[in-house]
Amino acid sequence: MNIKVLGIETSCDETSAAIILNGREVLSNVISTQIDIHKKFGGVVPEIASRKHVEAICNVVNQAMDDANMSFDDIDVIAATYGPGLVGALLVGLSYAKGLSISLNKPFVGVNHIEGHINANFIAHKDLMPPFVCLVVSGGHTHLVHVKDFGDYEIIGRTRDDAAGEAYDKVARAIGLGYPGGPLIDKLSKEGDKNAIDFPRAYLEEDSFDFSFSGLKSAVLNYLNKMNMQGIEINKADVAASFQQSVVEILVEKSIKAVKNKGLDTLCIAGGVASNSELRHQMGKKCKKEGIRLLYPPSILCTDNAAMIACAGYYDYLKYGPSKLSLNAIASLKIGERCE
Repeated sequence: MNIKVLGIETSCDETSAAIILNGREVLSNVISTQIDIHKKFGGVVPEIASRKHVEAICNVVNQAMDDANMSFDDIDVIAATYGPGLVGALLVGLSYAKGLSISLNKPFVGVNHIEGHINANFIAHKDLMPPFVCLVVSGGHTHLVHVKDFGDYEIIGRTRDDAAGEAYDKVARAIGLGYPGGPLIDKLSKEGDKNAIDFPRAYLEEDSFDFSFSGLKSAVLNYLNKMNMQGIEINKADVAASFQQSVVEILVEKSIKAVKNKGLDTLCIAGGVASNSELRHQMGKKCKKEGIRLLYPPSILCTDNAAMIACAGYYDYLKYGPSKLSLNAIASLKIGERCE
């Protein structure tokens, strides 16, 4: 039986709708981004993001339907992100999806945004099956997850403070690159020496899979302040490359360690930072050396998008059935947490 899922994503500053067939085939994936709007503020303004979602969502969903050459009658399941994210932004997509569910008499499924990022790998790699380890690394999250089965997740490690992407944004702002910081630092670092500045690496306890990036962020800010106070010109490319090397080194080492600890042979990467060129390069080299299969989605599926939400919604629907329409937006929803 073919199941067509309409996915809706509005957790932050992208309004997105997509239609997925049987969890793996993308029939449409429309993304309306607000990046240019929020650039002037140096980050996402929640109230503005919510208003822009309200303005965009009808057109985005209609465009997704047109791109897939479908009507609403053709849809079998409606899935929408209900957390984590900005609560006002989440409510826009969630309310829209519930309204469609009621009016069309179609089942509704609430999806965890972070689990959606993991599921993007199922779209990109048709033969991928659990179990595997996934590094989820984005602006708001840095997790190592044991994907035991479809819809069954165990958190192995997580950040104790700043997420990796959050550190990228703050360092980018400090050296005057702007927002969003990840792609800008990745680009500038290619012009710098990654060994120029010895920034710290927080490995934490010997057996820990957790991350910590606040100390690294502080070290970069202290270095910049020291150079400015001494009147020494700052080589921004060297700062970017050295900072990125510290982040990537930690992500690679702990990810490989987690795969070995679970006795598995496949590592996936997901989230916005998964498109970072240096992370992919160094993780690829290390995985090849260790005999581990490395998988990651194309860049368009690393950023926030509804295709990954529709994919996760498909597998959640098969495993758990529809969600209740009383499901509310949960800004701090955890991986593996199921709420009604």
